[in-house]
Amino acid sequence: MIDDILEFNKKFIESKGYEKYITNKYPDKKIAILSCMDTRLTELLPAALGIKNGDVKIIKNAGGVISHPFGSVIRSLMVAIYELGVKEVMVVAHSDCGACHMNSNEMIEHMKARGIKQETIDMIRFCGVDFGAWLDGFEDTEKSVKGTVRAIMEHPLIPEDIMVRGFIIDSVTGELTKV
Repeated sequence: MIDDILEFNKKFIESKGYEKYITNKYPDKKIAILSCMDTRLTELLPAALGIKNGDVKIIKNAGGVISHPFGSVIRSLMVAIYELGVKEVMVVAHSDCGACHMNSNEMIEHMKARGIKQETIDMIRFCGVDFGAWLDGFEDTEKSVKGTVRAIMEHPLIPEDIMVRGFIIDSVTGELTKV
């Protein structure tokens, strides 16, 4: 599958398909969006929000959540704010999210079925990783969005003048609901 992508990329470059996407690293709309990595949102999210290449910074992960106060999401938000001029943050979760009801014990069983040894899991636990906190999903999407918004607003390294708002997007229609 990756080879197919590489072949497409070669043709894309040869035909100069990139030209309509040329922009710079600074977001025109000064907004960062934290959203889920769900494949349904790849084109739907920008289309539903009316954004194009160069407009915003989009940070994606499973569930559109902050799993650690000093992890990659907060780091990316700090870069967007301090280095790239972002002034507002949108947290956009979505309906029918795969991270909703995700269970760390089930994921560990999937890991073991794919060849990860129990000793490896035990060693990682011994090193202090709480698989429940790290791999569990959430039960309530609205509550998750509120928690993520709060985590950003209350973070000691995020300036108080950054506006943070939360939303849930319908995975089919693209309708935004404010949380």
